[in-house]
Amino acid sequence: MDYKDYYKILGVDKNATADVIKKAYRKLAIKHHPDKNKGNKQSEEKFKEIAEANDVLSDPEKRKKYDELGSNWNQYQSNKQPGQNYSRQYAQYGSGNANQQYSGNINDLFGSKGGFSDFFNMFFGGNYNQQDDEPYASVPKKGTNLKTQIPITLEEAARGVQKIIDLGDEKIRLTIKPGSCDGQILKITGKGKKSSRNASPGDLYVTIQVLPHAVFSLTHNDVYCKVPIDISTAVLGGKINVPTLGGQIAITIPPETDNGKTLRVKGLGMPNYDNPKLKGSLYVKVVIRVPKNISPEEKELYKKLAAFSK
Repeated sequence: MDYKDYYKILGVDKNATADVIKKAYRKLAIKHHPDKNKGNKQSEEKFKEIAEANDVLSDPEKRKKYDELGSNWNQYQSNKQPGQNYSRQYAQYGSGNANQQYSGNINDLFGSKGGFSDFFNMFFGGNYNQQDDEPYASVPKKGTNLKTQIPITLEEAARGVQKIIDLGDEKIRLTIKPGSCDGQILKITGKGKKSSRNASPGDLYVTIQVLPHAVFSLTHNDVYCKVPIDISTAVLGGKINVPTLGGQIAITIPPETDNGKTLRVKGLGMPNYDNPKLKGSLYVKVVIRVPKNISPEEKELYKKLAAFSK
């Protein structure tokens, strides 16, 4: 089994900052998102691979463990035996110092096996035998909490959406409310890892990732976009169609509108998460479009207009 280079998968340097990793992931996630590549198995697998890489590199603790073990992968793979406790193996091959052990369950750091690659499962806990340490536990411990990420479009964040989370042995339908924001964490009680000692299962924490949009930008609940208009509309005024999160609408451009002027349309922004009836505003920035390849007749008219304006 080949080593998975998560840095190479995201196309970033090993010293990349969290912001660089986040931007790289979002760019690739947009390109390979299943909604844009329906029926394309290659893009679907690529999307899973990107999500797995981001799951590790976006978490400081996971990234640290991955970096420490990465250079010792071949040695670790050749010496690991089925059922061997990962914490003991890490003490020998990961840190290089037997006095510096990570003694916890590796699944605490890297989540469950569901949805991850064979490399992830085997290298980060697939052969970990939790029962090795169970006889020494005097009190039943709650199952491990799991973490995952759900990418959604800005339109989905605005109207709300349902997503299916595949946990391997179970599929969960998650309802994401209108007004959900990037980085928001949803807790699903009891859907984490089950305890092997009859204690309650852990919880599942889902981080919402709102993908960048080609047209809109977002500040709090307000939505911003740029719309081109011709010179005659800027001078004389008129109606133009502008995009919104719910489709196009017509707005009025006042006469003598300057280039760069921003027009506000109330109630067409993002809904408030706690009260969806309350919505932010849509801000439309006007960009005057200079005509190209004009005819000789049009050029003469502009000359006359310029002379008249002096």
